[in-house]
This record gives sequence, C-alpha cells and structure tokens, in this order.
Amino acid sequence: MKEKDKIRLKKVSALLKKKRTEKGIGQRELASNCDVDVSKINKIEKQNANMMVTTLIELAEGLGVHPKELLDIDFTKK
Repeated sequence: MKEKDKIRLKKVSALLKKKRTEKGIGQRELASNCDVDVSKINKIEKQNANMMVTTLIELAEGLGVHPKELLDIDFTKK
C-alpha cells in the first residue's frame, strides 16, 4: 500500500471511531445497526483493513450520518 493511502486510511479510520464513540455506540451495536461484521469494523478502526465504498455507506447508515461525514477530512495534511 502506498504511504499516502496509509495516511488516508488512518484518517478515515480515526473519523469512523470518533463518530461512533461520540454517538455512544459500541462496535457490536454498530454492526447490528448495519450489514457489516463487527470484526470488519474492528479491523477498519485499527487500520488493518481497507474498505469499499459500499462498506462506508453501510457504516454511515448504521451511525445515522451521511457518508460524507466519514470523509470530512483534509487529505492534503498528514
């Protein structure tokens, strides 16, 4: 994986975890709210898995947010 892709994944993963914890939702609850396995959510948050756009959309729906909120990141900064 390219370094810039690792940085992007790290930022998206951190924002996903931040949104989830702000809503007081655990990984298992998020998994039950959407069609994403809890182990996948764990791997994404730990930056051990990349995600497809469809997974991002499922996670956003499970959090009750628009998918753009999980990508509201300045990717030009490290």
